[in-house]
Amino acid sequence: MRDLIISAFVSADGVAQAPGGDASYRNAGWSFNSVEFDPAAYELKGREQEEATAVLLGRRSYELFAPVWPTMEEFAGYNAMPRYVVSTTLEHDDERWPATILRSLDDVAALKATEGGPIIVHGSTALGHALADAGLVDRYHLLVFPLLLGEGERLFSNSEHGIEKMSVAEGEFYGNGVQKVVYDVVR
Repeated sequence: MRDLIISAFVSADGVAQAPGGDASYRNAGWSFNSVEFDPAAYELKGREQEEATAVLLGRRSYELFAPVWPTMEEFAGYNAMPRYVVSTTLEHDDERWPATILRSLDDVAALKATEGGPIIVHGSTALGHALADAGLVDRYHLLVFPLLLGEGERLFSNSEHGIEKMSVAEGEFYGNGVQKVVYDVVR
């Protein structure tokens, strides 16, 4: 069974929407525009590319990433690995950044059941909510920024469920105020 990891930039008040940009959100780009850059804080991002063996995205994130990520040298690892997009509406993948389209959470569960290394989810807050609510998430890689954004899509869903326990697998504070927290979901 492969681990499914949600990787996210998140504000101190839980917003994960558009940290790098998306013109539809008023605070877009907050992860780059609001704190001083500290390369040490992004060590986790480099490690993810080395350890992950597949990328999983929701449709909206895939449509935002597909025109941009293939041209970015810092994402060479992601550009080389298999990509999957979960969507019931996407007709075909983007030829600039080919991906396999999965139509349901059952398809994601089947992918998790295959042999291989970790599957990483970037962006994709709606998908992340659905994956967590279905009990498919094994780990969270979070970079928490010292910002309060107020409105915006939250990392965790508001669905009704019992207490879900997580254990801290890793944590670190950086000089720019960003905090790394890696949580394992306890089952």
